[in-house]
Amino acid sequence: MSLPGMEGATPPMSPVDPISAHLRNLQTPPPTVVRQALLEQHQRWAGTPYRIGGTTDRGIDCSALVRNVFRDTFDVELPRTTYDQVHEGRPIDRQELQAGDLVFFRPPGRYNHVGIYVGNGYFLHASTSKGVIISRLDNSSWQRYYWQSRRALEPTNLAQLSSRYTP
Repeated sequence: MSLPGMEGATPPMSPVDPISAHLRNLQTPPPTVVRQALLEQHQRWAGTPYRIGGTTDRGIDCSALVRNVFRDTFDVELPRTTYDQVHEGRPIDRQELQAGDLVFFRPPGRYNHVGIYVGNGYFLHASTSKGVIISRLDNSSWQRYYWQSRRALEPTNLAQLSSRYTP
């Protein structure tokens, strides 16, 4: 049986790849999409030297890196300083970390430190000695100074990534 006015019309084709279609319909991308976006940001910033107060590829500090990555990747505006970023989102347990979560540290000295968890035990940050790098969270120094983690991203912030990173 055909609908009036639709005789001989070819019905629209269903997606050939049901997994891709399903991913496009999700409100949030799978963690691999967030990870991929963060790794692309790492490539963009890798090797940029650390500079306290710096905000550009000529020199950047940890909170400016986090702010730039969140703005450029997730379209989320974070405060400029680690002191203010530590109040963003909601606190989460270290065991709940997902790609895109903020990780905070209290190393010796005057300043706290922030990075972005990229998954599989690694985080992206601006190291005072090596510039922008990815480090292991379970490194003895980072483990010793770990302070807290926060989830500043919500599903609505992540929805745009699905369209950019799924076929």
